[in-house]
Order: sequence, then C-alpha cells, then structure tokens
Amino acid sequence: MFSFLHLITHYFLHFSFRHFNNHFFFTYRNHTTLMMDLVTSFLNLVVPPATMMMLAFSWPALCFINACEWVYNTLYTIEDMDGKVVIITGASSGIGEQIAYEYAKRRANLVLVARREQRLRAISEKARYLGANSAIVIAADVVKEDDCRRFINETVNFYGRVDHLVNAASLGHTFYFDEVTDSSVFPILLDINFWGNVYPTFVALPYLHQSNGRVIVNASVENWLPLPRMSLYAAAKAALVNFYETLRLEVNNDVGITIATHGWIGGEMTRGKFMLEEGAEMQWKEERELQASGGPVEEFARLIVSGACRGDAYVKYPSWHDTFLLFRVFAPNVLNWSFRLLLSTHGTRRTSMVGVGKPISEGGSGRYLMETTSPRKLPAGPITFSKT
Repeated sequence: MFSFLHLITHYFLHFSFRHFNNHFFFTYRNHTTLMMDLVTSFLNLVVPPATMMMLAFSWPALCFINACEWVYNTLYTIEDMDGKVVIITGASSGIGEQIAYEYAKRRANLVLVARREQRLRAISEKARYLGANSAIVIAADVVKEDDCRRFINETVNFYGRVDHLVNAASLGHTFYFDEVTDSSVFPILLDINFWGNVYPTFVALPYLHQSNGRVIVNASVENWLPLPRMSLYAAAKAALVNFYETLRLEVNNDVGITIATHGWIGGEMTRGKFMLEEGAEMQWKEERELQASGGPVEEFARLIVSGACRGDAYVKYPSWHDTFLLFRVFAPNVLNWSFRLLLSTHGTRRTSMVGVGKPISEGGSGRYLMETTSPRKLPAGPITFSKT
C-alpha cells in the first residue's frame, strides 16, 4: 500500500510540476512578447523624428568633416597611378572608354577588356596618345568565368600585378515588364549586370590583396530608386551594390572598393545603338554602345577615377539624387506619389515596342540594328598586345 501511495504521489507531483512549468513558460513568453511589441511600437514612433532632428542639427558639422577629409585625401593620400596596372572591363565604348582615357592621363598601364577587339585597338591607341605607359587589348566576355580567368592571368603574366579592377560592363533595357513575350533574355541581362562584375572580382581578388589594390564598380541610382521600364536592370544593380557592400566588410582594408552610382546622364536610355538578341524577341540598349563624347559621361568618368585614386568609398553623379533617399526611408508614399505625378505628365504609356509582340508607334523609328549574336555565344578572340 505504501508503494502504491508513493507512486501516485510521485506522478501527481510530476504532472503538477510540468503543468506549472508550462503555465509559467507560456505566461513568461506572452509577457516578453508583449513587452517587445511595446518597445518596438515606441521605437517606431520616436526613432524616425528623432533621427531627422539629429540629422538637421548635425548636417553642417558632417558636411564640414567630409570637406576636410576630401581636402586631406586630395592633398596627401591620392594614389599615384604612374606605372600601376588597371584592368577595365566594358572598355570598348561608353563609360568604360572614358575611364580608360582618365587613367591614361595618369600614366597607368591599361588592360582593356571587351568583346569588340577592333574597337579596343582604336581606344588603346588614343589612350597611349593621352599618356598611358602601355595598353593591352584582350577580347573576352565577362559573363564567362573562364574568359575572366584568362584575361586576369594574362595581365599578371605580362605585368606581374593588378592594382585597380574597373567593372564598367553594363546592359540596360527600356521595356515594361508585362509587355515581355520572351523571357529567355532575362538571364543575359542579369549575367552582364551582376555576374559580369562578380566573376572578374572573384578571379582578381587574390592579386588585389597582394597589391592592396582597389575594385571600382559601375552601379546606378536605380539600385535604390527604381524607375519604370528598368525593373530587371534595377534589381541587378541592387544585388550588385549589396554584394560589394558585403565584400567591403569581408576584405576590411586590404582591398579598397569604390562604388560609383550615376543618375540619368546623357540621355542614356534614349540614344545609342540597339540590338536584338538572337532567339529572343526583345529590344535592348547596350550601354557599351553609347557614343561617349558628351560632357556628362566624361565628367562622371573623371569623378570615378579621381575618387578611386583618393580612396573614396562612393562616387555619386549627380549627388543631389541622395535627397530622394530621405523620402524613400521616411516618407516612401510621398516619393511614390511624386513620381507617379511626374510620370503621368508625359501622357500615355510609351515604351520600346520592338520584339515585345506589339507594333511600333507611327511616331517612333521603325528600324533597329541587328548586332551579331548573344553575348553568351560570342567567341573570346585572340589576345592582342599593344605597348609603347
């Protein structure tokens, strides 16, 4: 009898204790959740206006500090590029071409990379005329890892080092997403704008560690300020910027990273050549095809090279676009309403209709240029050396 009572008492205490623990645990968790919800709600109400007030009061001091830092870096820490080795992808035209000329004026050794070898030859001649110590022309496709490994290895074999890697290759588009009839070109757009930057960086990073070099990235304001007809382009640029922001933390100060973001310069979405990708019904505008003889593109290239040589983490042109970022964070609805109002003033919806299954408007041009084959299928071509 005693054993039986002892057993009953044991089970009673055991289940009572478990019930008490469960009740205590759930009560504690509910109280903790409630407390966290209250703290979160309080911070949501207080932090945004408090941050705005802090920015308003500290803005003059921050501007003064930034100006002093800029003057100091310009006078005492600017990098001498004479004899340094600079690899520039997407160098056959556009912003890549102009960056090559800016480095040439600083007497750097240039490695010009793009798919069009003949165009690169002409640019290398002009670069040497402007002051480049030497220029290597390499025909390659930056969306192919093997091609990237090839032109990086050729550079190291010839010069023995890599100091700056400039990722200037980029591909834009001007269509509304719901007008697409062939999605096979989507990977091409993302390949060039994202993997066309990641692959060269991945291969060159060990050599940049050795030289304490720098990676320069051609990004765009659309990475955080999306605009119509640029959905995939904006998504690719956002991924690109986040990749390099993370990489900046990983490499610490061993390798510098300069992210250059441009706004709407030189009407780049409305001029230049167009190409129709093989097997895909879509009209594309390739930024590397732009005629880069205008002021904004040249000015942006000059700012990029100057900022990279100063060690700037960011280069922005024009910089007033940053004001939209405050609205994006603190008043996104106001920003959306403003853009909808501005875009609605241009009348009915318009887009590039070539290849999207719809006719071109009578007022637009009915002709477009067929450009060889898809970037994924172009041959790499031989390596050409052009040295003074």
